[in-house]
Amino acid sequence: MSSGEDQLLVTAMDKDYQVIVIGGGPAGLSAGLYCSRSKFTSLLIEKGVMGGQMTTAERVENYPGFPGGISGIALGQRMREQATSYGLETLSAEVVGAALGQRHNLVSTSDGDYASESIIIASGAQFRKLGVPGEDEFVGRGVSYCATCDGPLFKGKTVAVVGGGDAAVTEALYLSKFASSVKVIHRRNQLRASKILQEQAMLEAKIEFVWDTVVTRIEGDGVVKQLMLKNTRDARISISEVAGVFVAIGSEPNSTQWRGLLPLDEGGYIITNELMETKAPGIFAAGDVRHNSARQVITAAGDGATAAISAARFLSF
Repeated sequence: MSSGEDQLLVTAMDKDYQVIVIGGGPAGLSAGLYCSRSKFTSLLIEKGVMGGQMTTAERVENYPGFPGGISGIALGQRMREQATSYGLETLSAEVVGAALGQRHNLVSTSDGDYASESIIIASGAQFRKLGVPGEDEFVGRGVSYCATCDGPLFKGKTVAVVGGGDAAVTEALYLSKFASSVKVIHRRNQLRASKILQEQAMLEAKIEFVWDTVVTRIEGDGVVKQLMLKNTRDARISISEVAGVFVAIGSEPNSTQWRGLLPLDEGGYIITNELMETKAPGIFAAGDVRHNSARQVITAAGDGATAAISAARFLSF
């Protein structure tokens, strides 16, 4: 961390801001950049690593401006450096609650309470994990939660998709454009995906379905090499050699603190309009935490910029 960033690091204190941004992923960092460039006193709160989930990506190849790709960690660092160079303050803490009012909102964190006129929620979402040995070890080295992000890295290779819903089948269809073979591993003997997606997948020669099966272990040597599988009917154990495994069993938004304060959809995602506005005046949501997010780095960054522009408009009146 540079000396300039050290000066901007906030310690626990009572301080009022015009904007508080919650979350340090691409949506939050983009929002922080736009707010600080607009000369609003702005604080970004992140409980984990700056950059969010993209820091787990070994290579981001679909973000404009980096034709050779860039590591997720490096991209997150560059975004932070750019945002803080305009005066954005950052705080490493967890948001544990909030109280909303007319141009006076209180954000409670593990490091104290902070007041602001406006809030941009960019706390993201967590992919549901399999919870099996090897999963965390090989994230970014064969284990992925996003085919759009990592699919092209597996050109001509055999990969697996775990899941049976719309997300899993959509991932499998996308991966079939690159991989030589796609194995869809599902714990049941029929898919939950929509009929039209099922029909498309059944017609794709590269896609193979492995029914009544769960992954019990992910193994490899530096990168993923194989999966240990268990049949849910007869408990038979088998090995499947793959270069990558895409986990598509859903995700959960980091929105617990906003339940009862803001309208959420049935999945817990924050409902906004196209301007990232929630039903509460001065409260905005951007990126993966909001309803119908595309869950891509570039769209999250765009959401953050839109939310910041909307916040600036709100603060101007």
